[in-house]
Amino acid sequence: MAVKKITPNKIKSELKTAITLAIENENREFGEQEYTFVRNRVLTAEKMVDILLSIQGGSLDKELYEMGVAAKKSAFVQRRKNISYTVFEEILENFNSIHNDIQRYKGYRVLAVDGTCVNMARNPQSSSFMQHAGTPKGYNQLHVTPLYDVLNKTYVHCHIQPQPKQDEIGALLFLLEWYDYKEKTLITADRGFESYNLFSHLLEKPNTDFLIRVKQGRSAMREIRKLPMQELDTRINFIITTTQTNTDKRKNYIYIQTQKNENRTYSPGTKSGRWDFPSPYPMSFRVVRFMLETGEYETLATSLPDSFTLSEIKELYHSRWGIETAFRELKYSLGLVNLHGKKDDFVKQEIYAAMIMSNFSSRIANQVVLEKQKSNIHTYKVNMKMAIYLCKKFYRAKKGNGKQLMRDIAKYTEPVRPDRKDERNIKAKSFVGFNYRVPA
Repeated sequence: MAVKKITPNKIKSELKTAITLAIENENREFGEQEYTFVRNRVLTAEKMVDILLSIQGGSLDKELYEMGVAAKKSAFVQRRKNISYTVFEEILENFNSIHNDIQRYKGYRVLAVDGTCVNMARNPQSSSFMQHAGTPKGYNQLHVTPLYDVLNKTYVHCHIQPQPKQDEIGALLFLLEWYDYKEKTLITADRGFESYNLFSHLLEKPNTDFLIRVKQGRSAMREIRKLPMQELDTRINFIITTTQTNTDKRKNYIYIQTQKNENRTYSPGTKSGRWDFPSPYPMSFRVVRFMLETGEYETLATSLPDSFTLSEIKELYHSRWGIETAFRELKYSLGLVNLHGKKDDFVKQEIYAAMIMSNFSSRIANQVVLEKQKSNIHTYKVNMKMAIYLCKKFYRAKKGNGKQLMRDIAKYTEPVRPDRKDERNIKAKSFVGFNYRVPA
C-alpha cells in the first residue's frame, strides 16, 4: 500500500500544535527561567517562539523588520528573558511525537550520536567560558550532543553542556535514561564513545542495539587487541570486575578502577573509571573488522544479531556520517554561527530552535519527489540549504502555499556523488560579533 503524502501545511499545523502544547502546559518542568507572558503585548509567547524559529543570520533590527515585527531589539531581548529554553526543548519533543517519521532499516530506527561545539559571544562570567595558554583572552562555547535519526534526517533530542565540562559519554548516558525506546533502535557512534560502561548500559537497555567504532592495535580494548589484524566477524566474551583479588587475576578478569568509597577524598591523580553495574559482570558483543579502500582496517563493536551481514553493518555505519552533514546545516543554513543572544540560556533557545526548524524542513523535503531525467548522469537530491531557506519563508507566511513550496524545493537540487572524497576541512570558525553581521 502506498504511503500517503503529508502536505507542508499539515506539517506546519503539527508544529503549531507542538508550540501551543508546550506554552500551555502548566505541569511542565521549568528551567532557570519561566515564561510570564500575562499581558497582551506585541511580543506574545507564540510570537517570540515564531521569531526564534524563523530568524536568519542578519542583525536583530533587520530580522525584526523583515518579519514585520513592530518592536525594537531591546524589547525583544527583554521578552527573551521571560521564556525558558526548556519551552523549545518541549516543542521539539512534542513535534517529534506528533509527526510519525516512518523510515526504518530492517525494523530498526537508526540514531547517530556525536558532539559539536557552538561558539558564543565572549562572557567571562559564564560557565561556558574557556581559557588556556593558546587563547589567554578566553572564549565561550557550548557542547551539543544530539541523537540524530539518519534515515529521516531529524533530531530526536540533545544534551547541552558547557564546553569546559563536556562529557559526550555522560551525555549519551543521560539520553539513554531520558528517552523511552519503545521500538527497536540502533545507536551508531564513532571512537569517542568507546566505553565498557556505555556498552553495558546499551546492552541492558531494552529495544536498543549499538554499532560503535573502536580503537585497534595497542590502544584497543584488551580482548579486541588480541584479535588478528585481518577482516573478521567474531564474538568476544569477558568479565569486568572492580576488584583485584587473586581469584580475579587468576581468571583474567578485566579490571576497572573506581572510587568505591564516597566519603573518602581521593588524590586528583587517582585513576578512576566510570562503572555503574555489579562486579563481576559478564559482557559479550560482536566485533567486526573490514578493510577500507585505503588498505587500512576499521573495527566496529556491535550488539546486532548475526542476521546482519558484514555489508549491512558497513552500510549502517557509513550512514552515521549523515550527522556530520546535519551539523553543517545546523550551523550554516540554520544560523548557529550567527547567534542573536549572549547568555547561555539564550543560546540554548537558539540551538533547540535550529533543531526544530531542521526537523520541519527535513519533513517537508522528504515529501518532495524528484523526477529523474534520462539525460542526467547522476541521481539528484534536494539542496537542503535552499530547502531550509524556503521552509523558513513558508513558516513565516500567514497563508503559505504548500504546493508551490514543494515545486520550489524541487527546482533546487544537487547531484549525489557517493564515492566522492574530499579532504576534510577542520579549520575552526569563531563567533561572528553582533556588530559585524552581513546587512543584506
